Amino acid sequence: MMRAWTLRSRLVIGIVALLAAMSVIIGAVSVFALEGYLVDKLDQQIIEATSRAQNVIDRPGGSFDPPAPDPAQQPNGFLPLAGLQPGAIGAFITDDTISGAILTDTVSGDTLGTTVLSDKEADALRSVPLDGTVVTVDLGKLGVYRAAAAVTSSGSTALVGLPLAAVDATVRQLLLVVGIVAASGLLVAALVGTAIVRLALRPLDRMVATASHVAELPLERGEVALAVRVPDGDADPSTEVGRVGAAINRMLGHVASALSAREASERKVRTFVADASHELRTPLASIRGYSELTRRGGHQLPDDVVHALGRIESESLRMTSLVEDLLLLARLDDGRSLEQLPVDLSALLVNAVSDAQVAGQDHEWALDLPAEPVVVRGDSARLHQVVANLLANARTHTPAGTSVSVSARFDGAMAELRVADTGPGIDPAVLPTVFERFARGDSSRSRVAGSTGLGLAIVQAVVTAHDGTVSARSEAGATVFTVRLPREATPPRAPSPA
Repeated sequence: MMRAWTLRSRLVIGIVALLAAMSVIIGAVSVFALEGYLVDKLDQQIIEATSRAQNVIDRPGGSFDPPAPDPAQQPNGFLPLAGLQPGAIGAFITDDTISGAILTDTVSGDTLGTTVLSDKEADALRSVPLDGTVVTVDLGKLGVYRAAAAVTSSGSTALVGLPLAAVDATVRQLLLVVGIVAASGLLVAALVGTAIVRLALRPLDRMVATASHVAELPLERGEVALAVRVPDGDADPSTEVGRVGAAINRMLGHVASALSAREASERKVRTFVADASHELRTPLASIRGYSELTRRGGHQLPDDVVHALGRIESESLRMTSLVEDLLLLARLDDGRSLEQLPVDLSALLVNAVSDAQVAGQDHEWALDLPAEPVVVRGDSARLHQVVANLLANARTHTPAGTSVSVSARFDGAMAELRVADTGPGIDPAVLPTVFERFARGDSSRSRVAGSTGLGLAIVQAVVTAHDGTVSARSEAGATVFTVRLPREATPPRAPSPA
């Protein structure tokens, strides 16, 4: 559960929990200390009152008669209650007789305002030990008392008890005060702690912003300017957070160096491919031209020579196509801009599917277009190459009798082109790399003609250059290539009649 919490939340909760634990400990110690102090003070009053009553009864020449049933009838008041606050209890125990009273109000003259204890309450006092030890006694409705008893020389016992109600009330008041103060303190600590933690973690927020910005950069290809760094103030190696910032800066420096080296290497490769492809076009044209001239020159040539010349022509054509594809990819990788003109994708698909029907008469072709023209912005020749490559891919890698359907439609601000076939499908292991250069999936799709492995790579490169996307999904009996291109805001005007 805590793993899903942010560092800020865990720090604030940890601080508040620590303060709460300290508040509980301090509050508990304070309450117990106060309660012990008040109880000790109460016990001291009880001991003094008991000793005072015992001294009066045991003084030389003194005499003591058991109190009358009504303590108020005693001429000098009820002796154990003298000098105590209202609520105090006094009792005499003689043989099996116990006579007790509770002080109800202040002293008036020589008489104490008292009320006689009930038999049940008086009997509860018999549990008090007679050795002067102060114990706690529960007197029912009267509440809980602290009481002590002392035996006089005449054999009677004087008992004094004081209520714990005042002590309990003071303790409850302290608990309430401690609770309110602790709750208020924890609330303030949570608010202040949140502000402090947020302030302390601002460098981490800035580091996250830096890392997020780097993560959004297209680092996979092309020239990358990785100039973003953690601010110097957040990369102070003398602090823990600063060491993290400094480590991020060092890492970004290494990444920038690696990207620069990679870009330089890719630039050299692209330059070499472009130069080599350009230089190979002339000799390949010469080879094809001389072989065709020789074959058609009217010379009587042996059949094997005619066959060899035909093979030279076909292979030169195949190699010329490969060179042209490599040259196109090199130019697209180099960032060559394409034309940005309105292109009627519907008309383009009609022409491309017509060509595919002629080239693949053993396949079944279907075209589904909306009533309105599907117009996109781009390079007409390159977009035609995209469609031609997708149709050639479907024709080449599926067996005879396969149905190939082509459709186009608008989807919001995008135009969507789909090429679907009912062939055997693409191997799931090959599907993630199907748009990579020289990638082939012939293990799962029957191969009728040769393939350079560049057709789908060119599709992706051209579509990407048009700010579009291309994707593929495949299973046995259903393979779909989907191309999405930005639509043209206004369709091209139809030519006016002459």
